[in-house]
Amino acid sequence: MILDRRKFLQTMAGAAAAAALGAGGVSWAGDRAESFDFVFFTDTHIEPELNAPQGCDECFRKIAGLRSEFAVMGGDHVYDALGVNRSRAALVYDLYRKTEQQLQMKLYHVIGNHDLFGIETKSGVSPSDPAYGKKMYEERIGRRTYYSFDHRGYHFAVLDSIQPTPDRMWEGRIDDPQLNWLADDLKSVPPGAPVIVVTHVPLVTAFTSYAATDEPNPKYNTLTVANTPQVLKLLEGHNVIAVLQGHTHVNEIVNYRDRQYITSGAVCGNWWHGPRMGTPEGFTVVSLREGKLTTRYETYGFHSIDPREKF
Repeated sequence: MILDRRKFLQTMAGAAAAAALGAGGVSWAGDRAESFDFVFFTDTHIEPELNAPQGCDECFRKIAGLRSEFAVMGGDHVYDALGVNRSRAALVYDLYRKTEQQLQMKLYHVIGNHDLFGIETKSGVSPSDPAYGKKMYEERIGRRTYYSFDHRGYHFAVLDSIQPTPDRMWEGRIDDPQLNWLADDLKSVPPGAPVIVVTHVPLVTAFTSYAATDEPNPKYNTLTVANTPQVLKLLEGHNVIAVLQGHTHVNEIVNYRDRQYITSGAVCGNWWHGPRMGTPEGFTVVSLREGKLTTRYETYGFHSIDPREKF
């Protein structure tokens, strides 16, 4: 039997497309990674004091003016929910949600340590409180603490790096249920598709090599993710082009094994007291061009009413 060449090529193309279908049922080819910009901003630490609402408003207006396709908020929305009562926590969350409206764009959220409610004993909040821990964040922000989404040929995995401890503290860690979820989530990504991971507490950073810490031997790791090696192992074999991080309030890029670990400076700078270790108040613009990623750090001109340097 003679096989028609056109039918043969159509058959082969169909087989290739079927092979490219991952568990998520979406095929991907290198030319499908499109070009666009989005904004990564983090650590707003909004509070009524120190002109913080004005600062956030100025920042969000500048972000909105860039006309990026969406924004990712990298955690620590408020200052503070950890050690305060319900009325104060509700006040700062309400303040954040009101100010956020200036962005006028699609927005994805990451949980930060200061977004936890009442876990410090000084808050006077009982662990039985229905808003305790991450519940207030989930109710006020309206999203799970870890999830993924896709946009124009890129896969985004948003992690929850904040784990409360039994003694009412917290640690930077990706817990076991989340590790299992991440492994399954990455299996659904077509081979070769570019992946961007987002976390509040950094996976990889040089921060501890140049910054003084208040606690030389802390009980828990609160500067980096304690089980980073486990997370990195899960990322092996996937086209993870970058990890976006917050928490340290400094602008930093570490290249490790052909992957960029990009820590953005904070919207609040040095907690609304001026620049943080030379990094002024600002945010990061992420430019994606056909599977390649570059960033630039933008400031927005905030001037603290109570400048203080903190190394």
